[in-house]
Amino acid sequence: MKKSACLIVVLLFTMILSACSSSSAGNGGEYPTGPIEFVVGFSPGGAADGTMRALQKALQDEGLIDVPITVINKPGGAGEIGRQYLSDKGGHTIGLDSSLLISNYLLEKSDLNYESFIPLATLTTEWQAVVVPKGSKVKTGEEIMNKLKEDPTSLKIGIASGLGSDDHLSFVEAAMISGVETDKLQFLVYESGGDLITALSGGHVDIGSTSVSEASEQAKADMVDIVVVSAEERVEGVEDVPTWKEEGVDAIFAKWRGITAGPNMSDQEVEFWDNLLAELVETDSWKKVLENNGWDSFYKDSSETLEFYKEETEQYEELLQSSGLK
Repeated sequence: MKKSACLIVVLLFTMILSACSSSSAGNGGEYPTGPIEFVVGFSPGGAADGTMRALQKALQDEGLIDVPITVINKPGGAGEIGRQYLSDKGGHTIGLDSSLLISNYLLEKSDLNYESFIPLATLTTEWQAVVVPKGSKVKTGEEIMNKLKEDPTSLKIGIASGLGSDDHLSFVEAAMISGVETDKLQFLVYESGGDLITALSGGHVDIGSTSVSEASEQAKADMVDIVVVSAEERVEGVEDVPTWKEEGVDAIFAKWRGITAGPNMSDQEVEFWDNLLAELVETDSWKKVLENNGWDSFYKDSSETLEFYKEETEQYEELLQSSGLK
């Protein structure tokens, strides 16, 4: 009897410990079992950081997740420090990324590519714009490309953040399709969009390639004119600006952002995010985020994002080769 009584006490004690453990983990032990960490490989205040903080807020405002979410910034190397941090993490660490994940690898700036991670979703896009200073002699995208076809060194082109960036490759794509010798184009790189606008105003560059959101702010301040956008259709807020297609150039270039996980995330955890984000992107909270930031919805689930990354890798390789960078 004593042995039986001791066994019952041990079993009861084990059950109590198990119940407490499950309760403290959250969701009855189901994923997520603890806080979620959102990693941004850029400094606070930028578009990348803003995207992840907007995602954090929308998820919590809608009550779609019942564990804490924290955003941490690990800036450096065009997102590389953040990627290295994410590369050995499990399912409770999620990273934000963009086309730099692809271009950095192709340019041999990183040993990590999309296959080093588990793509979870593509969330948003904004489009690229070509801008000129007030009073510029070139007024349209067609005029710009005709001039560059005659002499690819005839215009100095300002971009921000580096060769291989969206600012750079969106222009290379339009020029390549137009028949310009893209490896001879004269690009000048500036640290930020603000520095690029200053260079345009000062006459240091003839045209600039930047995001529509950056360009529209400067256009409203009457500092630049937007001549063309890289979207498939005219962009809300700058409806008077034609697309490359309208200018006779069959070019579309999306400046997308998405989220990835480390290679240790399980299939069940991927399914959780697929279900969660499919619900989120239909909510008023998320639609308000897009509207407030001038972003377009570009949602793709995990399997669609994997295929999208493969297609983008092929496109970027072609553009980098055309530009002479690879």
